[in-house]
Amino acid sequence: TRTKSSDVERADSGISQMSARKWRNRASETLSSLQAWEAHRPCTDCGERDLPVETDVQNCNQRRADLCEKCRKRRTERKESVLEFVNTEASYGEDLRIIKEEFYLPMQAAGLLSQEQLQGIFSNIQELIDLNENFLEILQEEIDQAFDQGDDDLMTVCIGEIFLEFVNMLPAFQTYCLQQSSSVNMLNALEKEKELLRIFLNVSQNDNTALRRMNLRSFLMAPLQRVTKYPLLLSRIIKATTEYHPDHGSLREAKSRIESHLEHINMKTKQEGNTWTLRSFRQDSKKKREVINIEMRETALKTVGWLREETRFVMEGSLQLAQPPDGQWVKKGSKTLKFQNMQVLLLVNMKRVSESSLESAEPGPVKDAVLVLIRDKNNGKFHLLREPLRLSNCIVSSDPDCDDTFELIEIRREAFVFRDSDRARTHHWFRQIRRYSRELGSWKKRRNALPNIMISTPHTRP
Repeated sequence: TRTKSSDVERADSGISQMSARKWRNRASETLSSLQAWEAHRPCTDCGERDLPVETDVQNCNQRRADLCEKCRKRRTERKESVLEFVNTEASYGEDLRIIKEEFYLPMQAAGLLSQEQLQGIFSNIQELIDLNENFLEILQEEIDQAFDQGDDDLMTVCIGEIFLEFVNMLPAFQTYCLQQSSSVNMLNALEKEKELLRIFLNVSQNDNTALRRMNLRSFLMAPLQRVTKYPLLLSRIIKATTEYHPDHGSLREAKSRIESHLEHINMKTKQEGNTWTLRSFRQDSKKKREVINIEMRETALKTVGWLREETRFVMEGSLQLAQPPDGQWVKKGSKTLKFQNMQVLLLVNMKRVSESSLESAEPGPVKDAVLVLIRDKNNGKFHLLREPLRLSNCIVSSDPDCDDTFELIEIRREAFVFRDSDRARTHHWFRQIRRYSRELGSWKKRRNALPNIMISTPHTRP
């Protein structure tokens, strides 16, 4: 028996003609809704819905077709600012290489100056060259990777994050800037004294096309000009970067860090009696605090003698400190103690996992941890209260009856009571100090950092 065509249709698809018409109508309505949404689609950067309707199919497939006119312009400005940052860093690096290859090496090879005189004039120029090469290499890799991935606007390039990874180049700039005045004075004196040096410098300026008819003094100013230009370049990128961009916070922190270092260099320059200063910046309370933090870190590093790249500053800030006259401070309560304000820094010394201090890697195990106690400024300088407290020789404890303080006992020596104006921050200080105190010291690992009852010290708690 022959089967009807209608039966075959129901058996194959299971959809009646009426249902099929309903699905076709619903699909048509959905397509119309999608087209209407496409006509008023939100900008991918700011979320606004004032985009012009795209009629060109190719433009619809482009990422920039999903941007409003304002954000398109902003992305263009950001791309130009990022490229300006990278290109000017490359130009600065070329000037550094000219200093070395056209001045330093020829003067050294000809014996025009002794090694000590060359060091006095050119300072740490090789360190700046190494830092620039590594910094520029990472920047260029980020640019190339963005273009390879189709990111023509360079939105995936995070200048702020990269700058913070290379923040250790700022102390190198500081060393160079603080020696600039003496370097120029030495060059002036030697040029008057040595005729061959004077002839070499004149011939180089007039006949060496690589120098662009610039003299040595102009090139020696390159690091000073570069370090003072970083805040301006970062400001341009920040202005063109939306606050929702993942690099926005890092850009602001990088700008703040460099401005604080510039203020610190200016202050150091005035203390040493030099008349010149770097470009001044607006002093506000945050900038002043950051400059003070830089000074304290330098004081702490100089005291402990650790390498900068092996040192991590875990906590720093103001704490109140008291030294109990006997071991009964818990029973008497903290009100009977006389506290004084103190600047405290918690430093840890990490084992190096690589010979290159610029390589970003996970920190190694902790070798040592100290607590540096610094008095408030007196006559413009910081002074240590005592030598650093090595946490490997300390017991840290607290008591529920005095939860606004904690005690640190240095074995067979002294006891200290600390507190912060904020109770929660006091607890945070306590946890961090106790953590490193327990990690260090073989005797504590066997006894879970509990104090030895046989230790003879008048400050041990009852």
